[in-house]
Amino acid sequence: MPVSLTVRPFHREDRDQLTTLVNAHASAVVPGATASVNTVLSSLERCPEEYITDPWVAERVTLVAERNRRIVAAAHLLRYRNDPDVGADYRDTGHIAWLVHYPDDSDPEQDPAGGDEGRAQDAGELLASACLAQLTRWHVRARHTDGALPVPGVYGVPAQWPHVRATLERAGFVHTGGTEILLIAPLTALPLPAGSPPPGHTLHRGLGELGTTRLTVRAGGTDIAHVELDTNLDRPERHARPGGTADISGLELPTDPAPHLLPWLLGEARRWLALCGVDRVLAYGDEDEPEESAALLAHGFTELTRTARGWEHRPA
Repeated sequence: MPVSLTVRPFHREDRDQLTTLVNAHASAVVPGATASVNTVLSSLERCPEEYITDPWVAERVTLVAERNRRIVAAAHLLRYRNDPDVGADYRDTGHIAWLVHYPDDSDPEQDPAGGDEGRAQDAGELLASACLAQLTRWHVRARHTDGALPVPGVYGVPAQWPHVRATLERAGFVHTGGTEILLIAPLTALPLPAGSPPPGHTLHRGLGELGTTRLTVRAGGTDIAHVELDTNLDRPERHARPGGTADISGLELPTDPAPHLLPWLLGEARRWLALCGVDRVLAYGDEDEPEESAALLAHGFTELTRTARGWEHRPA
């Protein structure tokens, strides 16, 4: 059968296939992670979680690559305003918020006799070219990309997406940022809550800076450590999965913490998250500062992936 491969703007009737494509990439990174059709569609219109940068967006475009009526690649693009109220790093820039496509060997409908023409890998490259053409039409001063899907824990270019990384590199994008470590733990793997706080310590629960629940440890009336827990990752319209996912959005310990402090704090986090109906927890680390990740790995967490943040277009 002749292969028909086209890149075109997203249409609403593409929503189910687009969601399938997004979820395939998300679940390769975070086990069982999915977004509903409604969540994917909403994310194409605005991103309320990005309450600082989202109001800076002037235009949004979603492109899909279709082969024989099957969506095999998709990308979402943003143009940021060139106005004084926009942050200097974002002002007059264009971003591929995410680009995903099936690997070239994943399509069960691929015609073996069709050769290389029209393969999904080519769809990714054709889509990347169309994205660059759109950024050129916008006349932006710089071009960036990331992989931020509307699913908790899926951002950057994770190690599980070598096909996407290869497509971006062939298109002229260079990894200029850092590499983050994504960790996960079943709630039951965290330390058990202690019967009482360590001598001289008290625990206080309040609202964190990010609108999260903050558990703060005090000693002698001074705040010495805290953990912030975000239990709002799985918004009701996402219907991502049975149970609940939370993340550690902030963790601060003394420079030289006592050995008991982190397991006790994580035990109290476990107690609170159990009451919230959470069954697993995400956490984040920096490859260049591995101490925090190592501490979490020693107390129930497992490394899920390493993801490359910050990509800039630098054509040869």
